[in-house]
This record gives sequence, C-alpha cells and structure tokens, in this order.
Amino acid sequence: MKKRIVCLTLALMMTATQVVSVSASREDELREEQAATSAQLDATYAQIDQLYSAKQQLQDEINSLDANLVNVMVSIQTLEGDISNKEADIQQTQADLQKAQNAKDKQYAAMKQRIQYLYEKGGNEAWFQMMMSADNLSDLLTKAEYTQKMYDYDRQSLEKYANTITQVTNLGNQYQQEKAELEGMKQEYEAQSVDLQNQIDTKKANSADCDNEIAYAQEMANEYANLIQEQQAEIEQLEAERIAAEEEARRQAEAEAAAAAAAEEEAAQQEQEDQTVYDEDGNEVDASEAAENGDTVYDEDGNEVDPSQTTTETTTEDSGSSDVEYDEYGNVIDSDNTVDPDTVDTSSSGSGSSIVDYATQFVGNPYVWGGTSLTSGADCSGFTQSVYAQFGYSLPRTSYEQQNWGTEVSYADAQPGDLICYGGHVAIYMGNGQIVHASNSRDGIKISNNAAYRTILSVRRPS
Repeated sequence: MKKRIVCLTLALMMTATQVVSVSASREDELREEQAATSAQLDATYAQIDQLYSAKQQLQDEINSLDANLVNVMVSIQTLEGDISNKEADIQQTQADLQKAQNAKDKQYAAMKQRIQYLYEKGGNEAWFQMMMSADNLSDLLTKAEYTQKMYDYDRQSLEKYANTITQVTNLGNQYQQEKAELEGMKQEYEAQSVDLQNQIDTKKANSADCDNEIAYAQEMANEYANLIQEQQAEIEQLEAERIAAEEEARRQAEAEAAAAAAAEEEAAQQEQEDQTVYDEDGNEVDASEAAENGDTVYDEDGNEVDPSQTTTETTTEDSGSSDVEYDEYGNVIDSDNTVDPDTVDTSSSGSGSSIVDYATQFVGNPYVWGGTSLTSGADCSGFTQSVYAQFGYSLPRTSYEQQNWGTEVSYADAQPGDLICYGGHVAIYMGNGQIVHASNSRDGIKISNNAAYRTILSVRRPS
C-alpha cells in the first residue's frame, strides 16, 4: 500500500515541480538580466569617473590659463605705465628742446647786436679808436682782452646751446624709439591675452559639455539602479510565489497521500472482511490458527481456501511492511541516494576550512530535487545536510529549518564553513565572498563568486 502512496505523492510533486520550474526559469532569466543591468551600471559609473577626471583636467588647464592671463594683463598694465612715463619724458625733452632753442636764439641775437654795434660804429675804425682811446698799454690790453672774452663767450654759448639742442633732439628720438618698442610689446601682450581668453572659453565650453555628459550618465545610472531594484523586487516576488507553490504542492501531496492511505486502509479492511474463513460446520475461525493446525477452511461461499495464503496477504497488508523506507518528512529514503549515518566520519575535523574542502570536491555533480546524495544528486538542503553529516553535525532536512540551526552571526563576520541562508535556498560559505551550493538542475553543485547575489536572510554557524 505504501508503494502506491509514494507513487501518487511523487507524481503530484513532479507536477508541482514543473510549475515551479517555470517560475525558476523566469527567476534565472531575471537574474541574468539583472547581472547585465549591473554590468551596464558599473560601466556607466566608470564613464562618470572618466568624465569627472576629464573635467578636473580641463579645470586645471583653465586655472593655468587664468593665471597666465592675469600675468599678461599685469604686463599690459605695466607697459601702459611705462608708455605713459615715456610720453611724459618725450614731452619733457620737447620742452627742454624748445627752451634750449630759445636760449640759443637769444644768445645769437645778443651776439648779432654786439657785432652789429661794432660795425655800425666804424668797423675796423671802431677797433682802432678803442685802441687809441686807451690810456696806456695795460688799458689797451684790458679792452682787447675784454673784447676777446666777449667773443669767446658768445661762441661758447652758441656751441653749448647747439650741443644742448643736439642732445635733447637725440634724447627725444631715443624716447620715441623706446615708446615704439613698448607699444609693440603691448600689442603682443594684448594678442596673447586674446588667445588665452579664447583658450579659456574653449576649455569652459568643453567643461560644460562634460557637465552635460555627466548629468546624462548619472540619469542613466539612476535608471539602471531603478531597473535593478525592479528586477530584484520581481525576483523576490517570484521566489515567494515559488516557495508558496512548493509548500502548496507539498501540502496537496501530503493531503492526497493521506487520502489515498485512508482509502487503501479501508479497502484492505474490506478485503480482510471478504477473506474471513469458516470451518466445515460454517463457524468463523482464525485463519492464522487454521494455518498453524493444518485445518481445512472455506470462504463465505463454501469454497475451500488455503489459510496460509489468506493469512500472509492479510498480515502483509496489516503489518505495513514494505521494501520502501521513509524519513520523518514522508520522503522516500533511497540508500543509493542518501548518506549512510553509519559511514559518517565523526572523527574528522569540524573546522570551517575542512567543511569547505570536503564540500568543494563534489562541484559538478548533479542537482536532484529531494536528493541527499553528494555524488548521484542532491538539492540545496540535502547537499548541506550530507556535507555537515560527515563532520558529526545533524542538520534539519529543509532549507527553512536550517535557517534556525546553529548560531546566527552577521554576514560581515561570516567564516568558511558557515551556512548562508536565503529565501528557499541554502549554501556553504567558502570565504572571500564565495559560496558552494547545489544551485539548480541546470548548474548542479557549483561555486558562486558572489555570496550576496540574493538577499541573505541569515548566516548560521555550527555549534
């Protein structure tokens, strides 16, 4: 009877598994989409970092150009001051030149008057009269010397003023040349300032473009982040629906199995009643005693029956003996697909690293729903149960019960050998963010590099 119950239960579970597998397939698709979205988000953040670096480089160049522009503007102001001073010098030389010219003209006019006076007074006779009028030789020499001094003075004065005019003229020309050079330098600096300003404007425009690209990239990053949240919400919803479906399927299977068991028991009782035996006088007798005594017995129709066959069939149905064994959850125990407790090596080291080393040797083996064999196939909780059994730990059968096993620790304090519990799933933590687990029917037992690829509900440590 139990064989038939088991077959019915397994059939119901297989039907539920098909429904759940559709949900799991959608979950896998969503996880792949989420991974792709995460990659796009990472690429966008990398692009934002590059844009910020480019913007910072542009800002550094702008600051350098601003400093150069300030220096050029200061140089232009200095040149304007020098040009202004040079113009003042030129004006001063022009005034000095005019002054020297006036003095020369005045001296020249005075000399002409004296020369004219001498000639108007008789020319050579004037000189003769001046000598004849001398009282003595000393007076004559004195007058002659005075006359010579006047002549020398006039000549020196004219030469002095002529030299002054030449010097002032030369100085004026020098100032004009220097002013022209300063104005040329000013023009060059002004050209440099225009060029620097153009470069600054270009850099600022490029910086503004970076700002626009950063804003757009940030907008895309926000969209990717929102999409990841939406995908995660849908994944969690599908997980909850899948878990609910699994529980409902399990409940229905148990209910159907119970109903079938009741029906089988009722049928067995009816069959037993139908196989009641009688002696030759028509009295009801015990089939077991009749078989032991070798008595001839009859059914209710008067047909002779073999009491040993009746006893065996009835006893078999009533005793419930079967070649199928069950665990405490009603699951079939397959000795070829289950860890034999008698073979558990309880002397092995229970350290986390030992647990991880032992678990990883089964990577690549298949995932079998409801299985506990590390070689022929196990589901997530069957895998963890069988691994920990090798080290003397007795874990509950389901992932939900394993969430309350051992001692809870935070994920930040997780160590190799700890259990990582998710909604409807469980794995063994390897360290460095890695886990080893019976993932799904497609991947089997495998190592995943991101223990936080799903929402972690609890981290349990053997105790």
